[in-house]
Amino acid sequence: MATERILVIKLSALGDFILALGPMEAIRGHHPDAHITLLTTRPFVDIAQRSRYFDAIEVDARPPFYDLPGWVKLFRFFNSGKFSRVYDLQMNDRTKACYSLFLKKPEWSGHLKGGALSCEKPVLMKSHAFERHKIVLAKAGIDVKIPDLSWMAADVTLFNLKKPYVLLVPGSAPTWPEKRWPALKYGALGLKLMRLGYDVAVIGTPSEQDVIDRVVKSCPGIHDLCGKTSLYDIATLARNAAGAVGNDTGPTHLIAMSGCPTISLFSHASHPELSAPVGDAVTVIQSDKLDDVSVDDVMKNFHPRKEAAA
Repeated sequence: MATERILVIKLSALGDFILALGPMEAIRGHHPDAHITLLTTRPFVDIAQRSRYFDAIEVDARPPFYDLPGWVKLFRFFNSGKFSRVYDLQMNDRTKACYSLFLKKPEWSGHLKGGALSCEKPVLMKSHAFERHKIVLAKAGIDVKIPDLSWMAADVTLFNLKKPYVLLVPGSAPTWPEKRWPALKYGALGLKLMRLGYDVAVIGTPSEQDVIDRVVKSCPGIHDLCGKTSLYDIATLARNAAGAVGNDTGPTHLIAMSGCPTISLFSHASHPELSAPVGDAVTVIQSDKLDDVSVDDVMKNFHPRKEAAA
């Protein structure tokens, strides 16, 4: 009997990709003997390979509408793959349009009018991203849960963090500065946590170096891990941390999903009811302007793991 061929589509962004790991794990579990291909963008190839949820990975260059060769390449990929079912985890208008490129239409899980495995877009857009996946995949008999991320492992001993420790994530995409709680408040929070007996580390990417430098300058003794941590480092650190505080950004989602008690800070720029981190112990603090959130507001909501508390 021919092996069932499944296509999963998930393109970006980091936080959304992390929220899709549960659905990906569930799809793999539901189709243990199928050949499953992931269509994604280049930044997520490594994490997709390490997850072992997929048998093959295809990179989508996301050609603009006028890039005819790019669309021809996608057309050929879709129609040579002999996919009997597609799980569209991106669920936007672009990926929905991909359905029209299939000469032989596969079963389509996502938002597609009249599709047996799909839901109407207006209904889905009112749901949290993780719940959205649960609602759609339930139509295919798939139960989505928070994934086991133990495969995201790394040697973090070189970071020299002593338990109990707390992770701070003060950055966000540079294009969204309004998503950032002020750096000086992160510094003041770090000092308060250190006085309580915690080691404190700040993490981020080189594009966030400016804000992290301000946190480090205002909090002598903090561990500066900017640009030093991979996603696998972050997940490993999170599994052993007493707690974490971060903005609405990808690493905060990963930390929360790894089981770390996490406080996530939201401004008017994003909507926690649609995109808050998912995990066993997540607290959301939202204010129209994050400048209005005090260090005491955060500390009142800080509930560290009992076994890791200072």
